[in-house]
Amino acid sequence: MSIKEQLYKVKEATRKMAFIDEKLINKVLLSLANNLRQASKHILLENQKDLAKMDKSHPNFDRLLLDSKRIEDIASDIENTIKLASPLGRILDRKTLENDLLLEKVSVPLGTIGVIYEARPNVTIDVFTLCFKSGNTCVLKGGKDAEFSNNCFVEIIQNTLKQAELNPDIVQLLPSHRQAAVELMNAQGFVDVLIPRGSQNLINSVRQNSKVPVIETGAGIVHTYFDKEGELEKGKQIVLNAKTRRVSVCNALDCLIVHKDRLADLPELIKALEDKQVEIYADERAFNAIEGKYSANLLNLANENSFGTEFLSHKLSIKIVDHFQDALDHIHQYSSKHSEAIISENEKQINHFFTAVDAAAVYSNTSTAFTDGAQFGLGAEIGISTQKLHARGPMALAELCSYKWLVRGDGQIRE
Repeated sequence: MSIKEQLYKVKEATRKMAFIDEKLINKVLLSLANNLRQASKHILLENQKDLAKMDKSHPNFDRLLLDSKRIEDIASDIENTIKLASPLGRILDRKTLENDLLLEKVSVPLGTIGVIYEARPNVTIDVFTLCFKSGNTCVLKGGKDAEFSNNCFVEIIQNTLKQAELNPDIVQLLPSHRQAAVELMNAQGFVDVLIPRGSQNLINSVRQNSKVPVIETGAGIVHTYFDKEGELEKGKQIVLNAKTRRVSVCNALDCLIVHKDRLADLPELIKALEDKQVEIYADERAFNAIEGKYSANLLNLANENSFGTEFLSHKLSIKIVDHFQDALDHIHQYSSKHSEAIISENEKQINHFFTAVDAAAVYSNTSTAFTDGAQFGLGAEIGISTQKLHARGPMALAELCSYKWLVRGDGQIRE
C-alpha cells in the first residue's frame, strides 16, 4: 500500500469517528489494555530486535527499552485515560443574540493528527489512546530504531479495532524511512495537524519543512536554581530525583544553578549524584568548590557547550551566580521553555520566579520530573508543547480538540 493510499484511508475513517459513542470508545480501550498484557511476551521479543540494533550507551537506548513493568505501565495509562471524561461536545460558550439566534461554542476533534517520533515505542500507544478517546484519527511515523516495536503495537491496536467491528484505518503507521516523513509533512488535505516528538533537530526539521500546521513539542533544556534561601535537605532530594529518576526523558535536569552564598553547600547538594555516576561539568567557582569532594573522573570544567545542552544522559552542568537576577538571566538565555524550577524558602522570590520565567511548567521546591501528562492527572500525553498557540505543556485530551460554533435560528435573515 502506498503512503498516499494510507493517508486516504485515514481521511475516510475520520468521517465516521464522530459517530462512535464514548461507551464503545472506552470498551475498545479496555480491550486494548488487556490485549497488550496478553501479548507482553511477543512485544518484548519484537522490542529485543530493535534493541539489538542499538548500542547500550546510546541515550535513546533507555527510551527504546520495553520490559514487563513498562508494558504494564502503558496498559495502566490506557485505563487511567478511560476514567477521564470525554472532551467532546462540551459547551464552551453559549449565548442568545438580540435577534434570538442561539450560539453555542462546542468542542470537537482536531481531525487527523500526524505524529513524527523517534525511539519511543510507548508513544505509539499513547498517541492512539488519546486520539481515539478525543475522536481523532492518527497517522504515525516512527523511527527506524523502534520499527519492530511500533509495528507490533499497531498490529495489536488494529486487531483490537477489528474485534469491535470498527475500521482499523483509524490508525495508520507509515514506513520508517525518511521519505515517509517528507510525505507526511506535505499531507495537506489529509492531516490536520502535525506533532513532532524527539530531538531538537527533528523538531526544527518539521517546523521548517512542514506544509501541515505544526504543534511543537520541544526539547527540554531544564534548569533548577538553588537559591540562597534554599533548604539543603529538600534540595538534595529534588536535584537527585530531577537528574537521575530517568535521564533520557525531556523533563530531566540539565543545569543546576546555585547562588554564590550556598557555594559551601554545593558538595553536599550533589553528593548523592556521585553514586549514580553523574558526570559534572562545573564552571570555575563550582569546580573549585567540588574538587576533591567528588570523583575526579566524573568532574570536568565546563565550557561554552556545557550550557544550553539537553544531555539525555548522566551528565549535569553547574553554574554559580552572584544574584537572583543572574539566575533568571541564565535561564532566559538557555531555556527551551519546557520546565524550570526554583528551590527556595522565600515566597517572594518564588513568586518573582513564577512571573519572570517563561516556560510551559514552572516549579518551586519540587522535581521537574513531574512534567508529564499522567502526573498532571491528564491520563497520558501526546507530547509537551513548548509553544504558546493552541496548547502549552502536557498535551492530553482537551488539547486534541478544537471547537465549532453551532447557530440555531428560526427564520432570521441578516439585513
